[in-house]
Amino acid sequence: MKTKLLFSAIILALAVNTAEAQTGKQVRQHKRIKQGVKSGELTKAEAINLRKGQQEIRQDKREARADGVVTTEEKKEIRQDQRQESRKIYRKKNNRRTRN
Repeated sequence: MKTKLLFSAIILALAVNTAEAQTGKQVRQHKRIKQGVKSGELTKAEAINLRKGQQEIRQDKREARADGVVTTEEKKEIRQDQRQESRKIYRKKNNRRTRN
């Protein structure tokens, strides 16, 4: 019984952490990548590279929150990383390479 309760608590904590990690711009960028794959604008390698960039941003957010306070400098760096990733998505979707 205790094991099931502990397991449930861990699963819930992971679900909440994942939901928090992907908010706003992260979700939109993920949708843009997904749409690019679906339409063929992104090659498999490009999509993998872009997803890795999104994963790094989520990791940066987790690290910033780890001490309980996200400083202005940390927020600034995360926003800058998100802008860079957004530009990277645009460039890769419009570079005339296709999956076909």
